[in-house]
Amino acid sequence: MLDGMKIAFVGGGVMCEAIIKSLMRAALTTPDRICVAEPVETRRAKLAEDYQVRVTPDNGEAVQEAQIVLLSVKPQVMNAVLRGLHGSAAPDALVISIAAGVPIRRISDGLGSGQPIVRVMPNTPAQIGEGMSAWTCTASVTEAQRDQARAILRCMGKEQFVADEHFLDMATALSGTGPAYVFLFMEAMIDVGVHLGFSRAMSESLVMQTVKGSVDYAIQSGQHVAQLRNQVTSPGGTTAEALYILEEGGLRTVLARAVWAAYERSVALGKGE
Repeated sequence: MLDGMKIAFVGGGVMCEAIIKSLMRAALTTPDRICVAEPVETRRAKLAEDYQVRVTPDNGEAVQEAQIVLLSVKPQVMNAVLRGLHGSAAPDALVISIAAGVPIRRISDGLGSGQPIVRVMPNTPAQIGEGMSAWTCTASVTEAQRDQARAILRCMGKEQFVADEHFLDMATALSGTGPAYVFLFMEAMIDVGVHLGFSRAMSESLVMQTVKGSVDYAIQSGQHVAQLRNQVTSPGGTTAEALYILEEGGLRTVLARAVWAAYERSVALGKGE
């Protein structure tokens, strides 16, 4: 599907590397078909050494001959990047943006070529092929280009197409930022285990396998998570006591407020704030 296509990355950060790694793992392309534009010399050298891709400090040079352009830069610098790329990409090149909160309209206006654009909200588990990506696209994206976008996203994990762009701000708050919530919860549980008397290594082992096993079980069971929670909550037991404290402390409310704050921040980034 991507055979022979030239792929350019603008921005060589963590998600860029995750996508390159995923493409290589799935054998969807080869290093000689990839060019990464990255301003930091040491980062360019690392990507070239680790993946044998072509690197350059010049964004315009990277995208000139590309059929697929991935914008993997921070939203705060997107306007400057787009100004530098104005008119550089081929009019029919597929542009895929993973910048949180940056709307398609701003990307289209900045590039100035009216080309097909896909906007994606991935997350960091893409680095091991277990990511979740929500995406949408402009009407000018052909069916073949949709298939190309799906192929790239599926080699990173799972993907979900949404018809309306406003769902991507929601996905940013829920799945894009979601791994940080899980990591914080895991960190807190590990620290509690140490407080109880476990060594840190033993506490980490117990918590990580508990979280992994719980997620795998939830997926395989096909049951609602509330049903699964009820299965391990005996009347008057230890789980019931612990859950009472969590509910009393407002866990659901605090989590809902946190996700809503992330959503509002994504919307604000889209407005250039």
